[in-house]
Amino acid sequence: MASVGVVRTAEEAVARVAYLSSDVVISVQQTLGQQSKYSAQLSSLSATKTKSVIAQADELPEIQKIRHSADPLLSVHDPARSGKFVSVTTTSSTLISSIPHLYKLTNVPVVLHVSMQSEEFPDYADITSIRQSGLIMVQSESLVDAQDMAVAAHALAIRSGKGVLHFFAGSAAPGSPILAVGEELLNEAYDKVKIRSYRVREGRATALYSDDGVKAETAELVPSASSTPAATETPATTTASTLAGILNGLSNSTNPSSVSSETPHSGASSRLSVSSASTIEPPTTTRSVTPDDIYKYAEDIFETIRITTSRSYKIFEYSGALDAKAAVFVFGSTTDLFRKAIAQAEAGEVYAKVGIISARVYRPWFGTRLPHALPKSVTKVAVLEQIKRKTTRWGPLFLDLLTCLKAEPSSTLSKSIVGYQLGYINVTTIQQALRGVVQNLRAESPVQNLQVGSLTAPASPSADLAQPEVETAYMRILNELFKERLHLANQIHSKNAGVAIDISASPEFGYGSLIARQEKRQAFLGKIEEVVKRSEFSTDVPEQSLSKWLFVANDPTKSVAAAEAVIKDLKADGSDLAAELLKDKSLFYKESQWLIGSDAWAFDLGNSGVHHVLSSGKNVNMLIIDSQPYSEKAAADAARRKKDIGLYAMNFGNAYVASVAVYSSYTQVLHAMIDADKFDGPSVVLAYLPYNKEDDSPLTILQETKKAVDIGYWPLYRWDPYGEDRGDLNFNLDSERIKDELKAFLKRDNHLSHLVRRHPEFSANLANSYGTEVRHQQKRKAKDSFNKLLEGLSGPPLTILYASDGGNAENLAKRLARRGKARGLKTIAMSMDDYPIEDLINEENLVCIVSTAGQGEFPQNGRSFWEAVKNSTDIDLANVNFSVFGLGDSHYWPRKEDKIYYNKPGKDLDKRLHDISGKRMVDLGLGNDQDPDAYQTAYAEWEPKVWRVLGVDNIEGLADEPPPITNEDIKSASNFLRGTILEGLADESTGAISASDAQLTKFHGTYMQDDRDVRDDRKAQGLEPAYSFMIRCRLPGGVATPEQYIKMDDISNTFSNHTLKLTTRQTFQFHGVLKRNLRNSMRAINKALMDTLAACGDVNRNVMCSSLPQNSAFQKETWAYSKKISEHLLPSTSAYHEIWIMDDNDVKAQVGGDAVQDFEPLYGPTYLPRKYKITIAIPPHNDTDVYAHDVGLIAIKSADGGLAGFNVLVGGGMGVTHNNKKTYPRTGSMFGFVTKDKIHLACEKIMLIQRDNGDRKNRKHARLKYTIDDMGVDVYKGKVEDLLGFKFEKPREFEFVSNIDTFGWIRDETRMNHFTMFIENGRIEDTPEWKMKTGIREIAKIHKGEFRLTGNQHMIISNVSDQELPRIKDLMTLYKLDNIQHTGLRLSSSACVAFPTCGLAMAESERYLPVLITKLESCLEEAGLRHDSIVMRMTGCPNGCARPWLAEVAFVGKAYGAYNMYLGGGYHGNRLNKLYRSSIKEEEILEILKPLFKRYALERFEGERFGDFVIRKGVIKPTMEGKRFHEDVAEAEEDDEE
Repeated sequence: MASVGVVRTAEEAVARVAYLSSDVVISVQQTLGQQSKYSAQLSSLSATKTKSVIAQADELPEIQKIRHSADPLLSVHDPARSGKFVSVTTTSSTLISSIPHLYKLTNVPVVLHVSMQSEEFPDYADITSIRQSGLIMVQSESLVDAQDMAVAAHALAIRSGKGVLHFFAGSAAPGSPILAVGEELLNEAYDKVKIRSYRVREGRATALYSDDGVKAETAELVPSASSTPAATETPATTTASTLAGILNGLSNSTNPSSVSSETPHSGASSRLSVSSASTIEPPTTTRSVTPDDIYKYAEDIFETIRITTSRSYKIFEYSGALDAKAAVFVFGSTTDLFRKAIAQAEAGEVYAKVGIISARVYRPWFGTRLPHALPKSVTKVAVLEQIKRKTTRWGPLFLDLLTCLKAEPSSTLSKSIVGYQLGYINVTTIQQALRGVVQNLRAESPVQNLQVGSLTAPASPSADLAQPEVETAYMRILNELFKERLHLANQIHSKNAGVAIDISASPEFGYGSLIARQEKRQAFLGKIEEVVKRSEFSTDVPEQSLSKWLFVANDPTKSVAAAEAVIKDLKADGSDLAAELLKDKSLFYKESQWLIGSDAWAFDLGNSGVHHVLSSGKNVNMLIIDSQPYSEKAAADAARRKKDIGLYAMNFGNAYVASVAVYSSYTQVLHAMIDADKFDGPSVVLAYLPYNKEDDSPLTILQETKKAVDIGYWPLYRWDPYGEDRGDLNFNLDSERIKDELKAFLKRDNHLSHLVRRHPEFSANLANSYGTEVRHQQKRKAKDSFNKLLEGLSGPPLTILYASDGGNAENLAKRLARRGKARGLKTIAMSMDDYPIEDLINEENLVCIVSTAGQGEFPQNGRSFWEAVKNSTDIDLANVNFSVFGLGDSHYWPRKEDKIYYNKPGKDLDKRLHDISGKRMVDLGLGNDQDPDAYQTAYAEWEPKVWRVLGVDNIEGLADEPPPITNEDIKSASNFLRGTILEGLADESTGAISASDAQLTKFHGTYMQDDRDVRDDRKAQGLEPAYSFMIRCRLPGGVATPEQYIKMDDISNTFSNHTLKLTTRQTFQFHGVLKRNLRNSMRAINKALMDTLAACGDVNRNVMCSSLPQNSAFQKETWAYSKKISEHLLPSTSAYHEIWIMDDNDVKAQVGGDAVQDFEPLYGPTYLPRKYKITIAIPPHNDTDVYAHDVGLIAIKSADGGLAGFNVLVGGGMGVTHNNKKTYPRTGSMFGFVTKDKIHLACEKIMLIQRDNGDRKNRKHARLKYTIDDMGVDVYKGKVEDLLGFKFEKPREFEFVSNIDTFGWIRDETRMNHFTMFIENGRIEDTPEWKMKTGIREIAKIHKGEFRLTGNQHMIISNVSDQELPRIKDLMTLYKLDNIQHTGLRLSSSACVAFPTCGLAMAESERYLPVLITKLESCLEEAGLRHDSIVMRMTGCPNGCARPWLAEVAFVGKAYGAYNMYLGGGYHGNRLNKLYRSSIKEEEILEILKPLFKRYALERFEGERFGDFVIRKGVIKPTMEGKRFHEDVAEAEEDDEE
């Protein structure tokens, strides 16, 4: 039931009626990023789950928001075909382009609510232009009218079965509120019998459009030919219900709606009825609905409105004196204004006794009834039509009146009708306008077609078209590529005098203007040729430069320099001729001319513009931006098809065609646009930029783009019809991932084609074996295979289904299956989504094990199963015994209101299986990660109960289960890190390698990953995940030569995803490397005199060293020791060279000496329990977070300024598991000082103690930080000293002042220059806004020094001599690499990679932190903190790659979009922070930080850092040591479940 409130605008009132009267509402919006005047009301009703008065069961109206440019009325047809009542809320700007649809909606009960635009001065030409469409047209004049006529429009559509258009003047501003319509009126006005008959009619159209083969018809009785009762001729078996069906619906016919013209009133009480005892059926016939029928329906509906509301309406409405001799017929938005002016006129006013007429129903035109609506005294009529641009001498309404009044025999008006063009009128001009109209009307010879009012009006905001911000990405590329040469023909807001803005931005206008532009330039060339022949300049210089220009005028490249020279000379000349030529100075450039379009051009309506360009053969470039997200496309109506413009253009044979996506391959976009510009002929660049709303974030657009490109919905390609003539390919497929899939498909398709030719009978079967049928057969085959395997077993069957997010549920299910088989049960285990749902009712014993994903959601591999079980109405499990075990974490969502998410999938599934009659054999088991043994605690109690119920709990002689394979097993069996890696690389059937090999490749510096942005979509398509590999280089101290950098850049472009990642461990990282490119990538790295060995894995990883160059000589000496330690602790296996570094003759390639033997003197065959990290910090800057590593070395200067040695910290580490208090971060403990000559030995011995004493059974407890806490610092230190043979000296004094980088230029003591460049979160890439990657490469080409990577993910252009400094600075300015004018917060931030490639990520990090900082920066500006450094870090999971636990403010991902927030870290990187809030989202983050930052600005001490401030103010308590990390947190987690 809809609550009755108030409405303030016509749009609000109309939207409410549309919602309450429809199954589907199409909300047409200028943009999706902001509400329209309709959509706010629609959203409000939808949010409160308000039902429609015509709703079926509990269904709510569906609201589809569609951009005005996306052919919105195409969305009407599918729901209308399926028997749904559809309404559209839109503006008049969509009508003309939708004319083809309007004709097809004539015989469908759809209602279009149209607000006339612009709001200040609407143009009713949009209505008169479609008056012949066949739609019923209803007009309203005020807010109250709009509400009542909206009801009338829906009632008319239901009664007549025809489309109705309700138009009204748009609301410029809210008016006085009125009471919203109640459901009483709607129930009285709507014919429920007609509604039911329309929903259930048979023989619906199945074509694209809704009206194919149908007509709006009505049923009526056939008059009797004799006095004999019709009953005697009618079979007695016919029932009264059949008669009702014929009269009120004709449910067996193909008409869309059947309307009885005999029904006198739409109320339910006045329906034609037949006695239930009757056994006769009068003969009936059907006929098309006529205008007379519509007139009767309208009158009847108006009467219903009068009875219910006391408001009267007529087809033609007259107001004024009953003895008036003159009347004014107003067709426009000011009818009510005219009425009020006449009503308030003084007695002597010239227009005092003039009547006002308006048409409430404009179409059908009931002209013959107009004279009856007028007083007989009226002899003269003025017709005022609000049409801005007249295209005929006589207005449409004038002709309507003239025709109908001439046809009236008794009319005296045939020669007394005067037409006027009605302009803008308001309360200050209405009286003057009326005087002019009436005076002219009463003249002896009235002047026809006078203009009344102004044809211009105050600008209306709604008339302004805005280019969506997201689309500027492609505009920037065009501007960057073509600069002065760029000409956009249909650019929004370009100056086109006298042309409406929506017209000037249209493709047709743009194409015409381009042709005119080309003709203008040709004339300009001719003019220049003439000018050169005569000497009319002040000097001879312009003639010379113009002559040179003429030779290259049509060369896109050469003409630029020549044009600039000409313009310069003309300006200097100063003559009149020079000034005249300079007016068209843009024509001196050979322009790159572009026509910008949208995906609306791909629908039927806009395609003509594309056709004209292609068929013309003109050198015109079209950039067509498609904004439809792939996920929307997948769920959309299959009938709503856009034309494939690319294929359409390629079929012409004369056009260059490219399909690009800037968020997939920026480089390919550049190639395509450059190629299009060079192509002599039409060019079409289809540019993908998917967004749901115009203000979508770049992250959202990136994710949608990746899905579309990966799945093949948006392939990247370039087509040049003349490519082969130049020795190139005509077609280039640029989508890397689908290249192999396409090759495999073509190979398979070729095989199938041969098969079909040999065996035609197979054709149908082969054709039907795709799509969902394939997926179904896969499930069926898997199940049947299991059943065959189980035939030999004698015990009862047990089916185990699992839905697993991180692998725990899957492992439990498979272990349960193994144990069941050992007990003699016929056991199968499979994921829920692999199970054929139709078999569920046939199971005997069913066990479901399900983990919890996201916000209480089913894991991905169980969602389809859950949806099927949850929504099915025919699954009966009366014969099925079941039990459910759920896995969750009671502290994952700590707030009371979020407790419902704990183990929600398990609870929901258990309840649903019971609700559909399943019998619980064991009560629901709930595994909790907070229990002593995590989920195993509850599972250990639950499993024995299952065996007991199945009668297999006491089985003798059960063999011991083999222990699960651990990382230690994998390492031990790997033959010194070989495993089966080579065999896995050779397997072309998959993009992955085996799980065990994936563990081993980490030691080689590469991780197997998959693109999580497209994981779900690929699974839905039956494809394996989009596997790729991350490669991490070993680069001690982060120092690389320019030559090495260029080679890294080459690798990223050739084998990776065209980006370089600078890691928090000072090295290069590549993402998106496909398996087939792994070896080539490794070889390329080796050729750069670098490697990846030990960059990951359970070994000593990349050794870090401070990069800050203030004391360059000291830094260089210290850096040498990072390299020495790295080489000293490098694994000795030859597997790395054997697998990756082989030449084409399979001969082991050697770099830096002979291959080593397979013997690991330091590591042994099982290497270390976990990773081992070493860093070096050079005071006073702790830019490498020296306290966060297994071993932290603090460089100490000697008296002479050289390196004396190092203070040694041991036991730091960042990795944590959420809610597992046995895991914690830790800062390193001071062991003492070691001289530089022995430091590599100290690092070795510390590692050996960890090797021999670290926990190899529990990897969560295997890091050195736990070993040192378990043993005690003194014990661990003593063991190290025993191995060293000497004691650690007393630590030397040192001081840290920060742990961030110092940006900008620094000149060191050797007079070399260094620039620290800000690279946000370490991602080096080119974007339309910033060509950073290109810029750094250009610098590397000329740089003679080195590049230093920092531990904070930035880069230093180091050792720049004074001689090369100007050139470096010029390049930095050109590519905006010198921009360090960011807030202190942004400069002090850091984030890990997280989504989409990290398999451990729970939330966004690198892609989200910049967005969050942007939303905080306005607050920082207001508080005066713009330049204050506040260390903020973010990670997507608690493993701590960005070292968040040391930040002053940290966010650690908990679930997608949710983070744990930590405060109180030490600014110098020496104090851990502490949990402040759990699982908060962006809104809460901003609510916390904004006032906290303002408070910090006002209440801090001089020089006090933010981390210290929040501790001093009691916001958070300090963390004194790692083991106390979980104590005294600001937000205590509750143990009891609500």
